[in-house]
Amino acid sequence: MLVNRPMRILIAPDKFKGCLGSREVAGAIAEGVREAVPAAEIELCPMADGGEGTVDALVAATGGRLVTRTVTGPLPNMRVEAAFGLLGDGQTAVIEMAAASGLHLLRPEQYDPLATTTYGTGELIVAAIEAGARRIILGIGGSATVDGGIGCAQACGATINMHESQLSLRMAHDPPLSGGDLREVFHAGEGNSFLGDIELLVACDVDNPLYGPTGAAPVFGPQKGATPEQVQWLDDALRELATRLGADDLARRPGAGAAGGLGFGLMAFLGARLEPGFALVARAVGLEERVAQADLVLTGEGRLDASSLHGKTAIGVAALCGVRGVPCVALAGAVDGKAARSARARGLTAAFSICDGPMELSRAVAEAPGLIAGVAAQVVSVWARARA
Repeated sequence: MLVNRPMRILIAPDKFKGCLGSREVAGAIAEGVREAVPAAEIELCPMADGGEGTVDALVAATGGRLVTRTVTGPLPNMRVEAAFGLLGDGQTAVIEMAAASGLHLLRPEQYDPLATTTYGTGELIVAAIEAGARRIILGIGGSATVDGGIGCAQACGATINMHESQLSLRMAHDPPLSGGDLREVFHAGEGNSFLGDIELLVACDVDNPLYGPTGAAPVFGPQKGATPEQVQWLDDALRELATRLGADDLARRPGAGAAGGLGFGLMAFLGARLEPGFALVARAVGLEERVAQADLVLTGEGRLDASSLHGKTAIGVAALCGVRGVPCVALAGAVDGKAARSARARGLTAAFSICDGPMELSRAVAEAPGLIAGVAAQVVSVWARARA
């Protein structure tokens, strides 16, 4: 005789940007599920795609903890408090480079990619290793820098040769290197010798090369304060750096230009591997295994539209559900019908807006937790009746 078991529901949303973090979204969905089906077995797995909110999402999903350190900010003379996450396995750290080297840490009048540095990001990598991490996941969105990663490499212990004729060295304890130093660097060590056997994985969802028309300086430099003359200088300097390092093949790889060339620097100096952000996060939290144990998966994001089909969390979750044959429903602040229809071919069962009618954005943001819980309750009620 078969005994009915409780419905198993996995809740794996991304943040609603500008409104709620993924942990808060997951909690609101869970509230609605409990209202509709009190006996349901609920598993919370806040998600992210490597950008803002990745540290909080992974710490929450794995039962990890936050660690705060004082490190160098985007400008060499700045000190900032920056947190990274140690995940529940005790072996993996997750870092958002923007915590130390982000544009949001500067006032507009301070924007200057010739002066900014990724040194603080390197200090966070070192701090994570000192805290026991053997694997590091680094998200590289939101940077204030165009330094090709030389500051980060310096902080990680790379001995960098400066001024070819003088053979001077820049060590980790010397003043941080910045974008304005790019033409002075002519050699540095190779591979990941500075990190030993530490695995460095970089969450990167842009495909820009290091230099050229779609490179780091032309595409991202202006938003970081670069003048047209500085854009040209930085683009030339990044190209020359790749040539001097004998790493033009790395410079041409998709993602090398991410975060002002930090993608390139992490590969060239520290032996890092660049991967799509969602895939990295999903593997870190064991999402595929969690999906396999669920009867229903609820995901979500602030807006489900055409951009969601290109590496965003909700569709990534749905794709894993499709492989496993598990129904997946997305909740979003707004749903583009065409995108939702396209997403069904990728594993999404259905998508619903949390708005119960036309409303101002300000109201939707203010009432988001209740709106999310209400729609989640309706979805699960219908599903539970259909399953009975």
